[in-house]
Amino acid sequence: MQIHWGVATDTGGRRQANEDAVLAEPPVFAVADGMGGHARGDMASRHAVAELAGLARTEGPVRPEDVVAALRRAGERIRAEMAGTDAVAGTTVAGAVLTEQDGEPFWLVFNVGDSRVYRCTQEDIEQVSVDHSLVQEMVDLGTISADEARHHPQRNVITRAVGTGPVPDVDFWMLRVGGPDQLVLCSDGLFGELADAEIHDVVAAAGHPQEAAATLLDRAVQGGGANDNVSVVVVSARGEDLETTERREECAEQGSTLPRADAGVNR
Repeated sequence: MQIHWGVATDTGGRRQANEDAVLAEPPVFAVADGMGGHARGDMASRHAVAELAGLARTEGPVRPEDVVAALRRAGERIRAEMAGTDAVAGTTVAGAVLTEQDGEPFWLVFNVGDSRVYRCTQEDIEQVSVDHSLVQEMVDLGTISADEARHHPQRNVITRAVGTGPVPDVDFWMLRVGGPDQLVLCSDGLFGELADAEIHDVVAAAGHPQEAAATLLDRAVQGGGANDNVSVVVVSARGEDLETTERREECAEQGSTLPRADAGVNR
């Protein structure tokens, strides 16, 4: 099994700091979007990805309870740093871990908050995760449409986060690995700027996940910058190589000009 990935993250052009954090340490991938102010948001998202990174060194397949334990520790670290203050800090997080079930490879997808995980094929894009947000609850109740939710004035109000309570309530999905499917993990800075259809078109046309990640970031910040920090991880797992080493190196070189960008292949 080979894992190919690409990472891109940027302040976005209209924020003073990047409160997002990204993780690409096979078999663990994640995007976290911190909140609580510049320094506090950055601190919260960093703690989330730091604890999740430990899962890459787990003996045996990673299970949902391992993810919950990692995010619980992250929440404890966030609250410890905020002790003695009246302020609150927290972070959303969305991720995917390559694991196995009954000896077969699966993606263990998880999220807390409104960072997202999509699954892309050549034909379509599907949002796997479900936003923990006020507007998603309104969509579920039928009071607004999904299109209206994209521009609703309360679209940034989230209903779950890591660090704001003692035990994070994490949602999980198991996706069978196989074929050319790719996962897109992103903060709301990406899907707030690009429609799902455009995200799909970029990923489907790219020759490597790093090319997809770099192009998505470029489109999100073009024309003066995105309204929020933008972070994206594109990852695929297949039983055969995606392309030649020369092509991978070319895509990695393309992405190297972006802030905090990375590309990789893992066997």
